[in-house]
Amino acid sequence: MAEAADIPSNGAAARTRPRSAKGERTRARLLDAAKQVFERDGFLDARIIDIASTAGLAPGSFYHYFDSKEEIFREVAEAQEERLTAPGEGGERSDDLSPVERIRRSNRRYLERYRDEAALMGVIEQVSRYDTEVNAARMATMRHFAGRAEKAIGRMQQEGLVDARLHPSMAADALGAMVARVAELWLVQGYRQYDFDDVVEQLTLLWANALGLADEPAPARRAGGRSARRS
Repeated sequence: MAEAADIPSNGAAARTRPRSAKGERTRARLLDAAKQVFERDGFLDARIIDIASTAGLAPGSFYHYFDSKEEIFREVAEAQEERLTAPGEGGERSDDLSPVERIRRSNRRYLERYRDEAALMGVIEQVSRYDTEVNAARMATMRHFAGRAEKAIGRMQQEGLVDARLHPSMAADALGAMVARVAELWLVQGYRQYDFDDVVEQLTLLWANALGLADEPAPARRAGGRSARRS
């Protein structure tokens, strides 16, 4: 697969930041159009002329704001990674939640955001294999969740809730990678078809068991054992 284009020069980077409100709106239209085209056509088949057309602009207008297809995709990908790591809505607090419930809520939020942009995530996963900047954004997301999990695991070990033999950072990396890979296989690759709530519950159970957390009753609606339903 061909390598991504070179990183834009300082002059090109400066050109992507319009000074007027109209320029900012036009740039935002291009980003929104690019997201649509990448979702529809993938990265390799997406064309700048199609991005410009979807934005309602002449092809030459694209180059007033972006140097290349690679550059605009990197920005689209970075924005999506930021959505994955954004705080929950409404300033939600977790002080009154059990450790297992905090894990469940975190898993659910990540999977919901991944599912809602599954078409784009599929392109990001593909491009991250060979584009260093897109891969860096993907790894930043992984480090974000792993860092939070590492702190939580260490804290729970101090409280005597989690197996003291576990290495917090290694456990956080492994469990976070599990969730990320399941999301890609399930929501992008279509490897199997599962009920959304069942996936959340099973991943939460795997987290809890791996950490050695005390058993906690599963939500009543899953008592019938619908988990791991295959297509």
